[in-house]
Amino acid sequence: MKIVRTVCAHDCPDMCSLLAHVENGRVVKIEGDPDQPLTAGFACGKVNRDVDLVHSPERLTTPLRRVGKKGEGKFAPIGWDEALDEIASRFKAIIAKSGPLALLGYAYSAHQGLTNRGLPGGMFHALGASRLIAGTVCDSCCETAWEMTAGGVGGADPEAVVDSELVIAWGADLMAVNVHYWALVEAQRKRGLKVVVIDPRRSRTAQKADWHIPIRIGTDAALALGMMHILVRDKKVDRDYIARHTLGFDKVEAEVLPRFTPARTAEITGLSVADVERLAAMYGATKRVMIRVGEGMTRLAQGGQAGRAVCLLPGVTGSYGVRGGGALLLTAASCDLNYNAIRKPSGPTNTRTVNHLRLGEALLDMKAPRIEGLFIAANNPAVTNPEVHKTRQGLAREDLFTVVHDPFMTMTARYADIVLPATTYLETDDMFRAYGAYWMQYGPRAVDPQGQARSNVQVAQALAQRMGLADPVFRMTPSELLTELFKGATGKPGTVDTRTLPSAGPINIAPTTEGQIFKTPSGRLEFYSEQLAKQGGPPMPDWTPDPEEVRDAERWPLRLLTAPGYFQAHTAFSGVAFLRKREGEPICVLHPEDATRRGLKHGDKVKLFNQRGTVGLVLKVSDEVRPGVVLVPGQRPDAEAVSGTVNMLCSDRYTDMGEGATYQSTFLDVAAWS
Repeated sequence: MKIVRTVCAHDCPDMCSLLAHVENGRVVKIEGDPDQPLTAGFACGKVNRDVDLVHSPERLTTPLRRVGKKGEGKFAPIGWDEALDEIASRFKAIIAKSGPLALLGYAYSAHQGLTNRGLPGGMFHALGASRLIAGTVCDSCCETAWEMTAGGVGGADPEAVVDSELVIAWGADLMAVNVHYWALVEAQRKRGLKVVVIDPRRSRTAQKADWHIPIRIGTDAALALGMMHILVRDKKVDRDYIARHTLGFDKVEAEVLPRFTPARTAEITGLSVADVERLAAMYGATKRVMIRVGEGMTRLAQGGQAGRAVCLLPGVTGSYGVRGGGALLLTAASCDLNYNAIRKPSGPTNTRTVNHLRLGEALLDMKAPRIEGLFIAANNPAVTNPEVHKTRQGLAREDLFTVVHDPFMTMTARYADIVLPATTYLETDDMFRAYGAYWMQYGPRAVDPQGQARSNVQVAQALAQRMGLADPVFRMTPSELLTELFKGATGKPGTVDTRTLPSAGPINIAPTTEGQIFKTPSGRLEFYSEQLAKQGGPPMPDWTPDPEEVRDAERWPLRLLTAPGYFQAHTAFSGVAFLRKREGEPICVLHPEDATRRGLKHGDKVKLFNQRGTVGLVLKVSDEVRPGVVLVPGQRPDAEAVSGTVNMLCSDRYTDMGEGATYQSTFLDVAAWS
């Protein structure tokens, strides 16, 4: 038996270093790397079953051509050369007839390897195709809020929690999405570290915390501003830090904070005045407070304001200036590599764009030219996008030539004309950098590709050559791509000899500077953002009721809360039967008061409905959510549910910053399934 040191490529902030045990060409065991301090010898419950992912009997093993109606899922096997030749021929014909803008490449994050994630998009960039604005279903809102506040730089080092006195998980269920950070936190609790969880749901993390604060959905900005009001009142503000490292606090203090008294903050958030006061006092008692900011709290109409307000809190007390303090959203911005060599090898600087979350609208409504060719890899938009009905209606167009590259027959793949079998990360070579920690690592393949599966890099290079693209990256070996990726890298990544990467193991790239560095135009933490003002947005953090949410709340009595499932966080794990069983059937969660009012009981089949549609799930009755909230954990495909998938109910309207998805701005009702 051999042991291969590799890297988990799932869309997760931890980016674990793994040991894959291989026997007779099969992965027989996955375990965490004990020599990587963050992974610390254990993998999460999902990745522990990646043996089943690689060797799943549900894997696609050969290219397929559609022989039935779109969405029907009827295909016949074809060869790779036949498939690639047909794709290239169809794409060339589309370009000749309508120009390159009639093509769209749609590759995202199911494989976090920097070349396998980036090169398919690089091919379409070089072709001059319509360009995907990726990530809007996930993090574009929170990232924009952070950049408008702190600039393009990573946040606090999670491993600095050894110096923290208080951790606030703000909208982050660490046991579901950041389990290795949670392990670090748990270890420090033995010395007295306190943990507060601010979350509308009593998650597993909240249950383990010292204090769970069940905030009303969409009111995080109000709570952060209310805390600032109390910190000013109680003279817990670090005026010296504010003067040296921030911009515009005087305006916020004079024009915004007076409106967020403890009483008004409590009224908005659904908390008691005593709890608002207690939280502010805890926060103001020490600078060594680390806020772990969750992305989910920004996936609503005023998500950017929420993100800005929370990320500004450490600037009030000077917490950003000490190790163990500050805020952590994402770390990726501090890993400065030559990404454009892979993602943008050539092609026009500007062209037509398509927002990731509005694929359906683009397929149905975009003109001059219409999108006629679509390539989808490492994503499942027919389940994960809001307004799923629109997405599927667009994918069902008979005049749309669609290619899907995936390890499994997903709901999206059922609409394809050509389906190509994709490798999992354990069958590829790639470079990885974490986005929730300061680590990077080369991950070699553990086993050869299963069946006829090929990697994203192989498919992008084969198609690019057939399309006549001359860019060198489409002919480079994996080691040559690695060298290209590190050309001109700065910081710690810039000191790496790429020849040593395959054997180097995990590399720590945490900044060595004391205190948070800001990369805004002013070089300071910006309470007042001139960038937002120029864009017509609110330059200072604030909270006001969203008019559309108010209207929807008058019509529909419940508000949707979506959160990752513990074993089916998203459809990338749908191909593992053990994990599907472990997670259980797709459910929704109602508070006992709401269930009783509707004559519903635990285990009932129920319909969730609003003006956009109806889905069917199984009911769990629990006080883990407050009255007025319906929780749906995980994004599950239709075939596993009573009917449909939850994103059928969600609007494709944009957040206030970053044009992100507004899943948590969804209002609906629940009734018995009929």
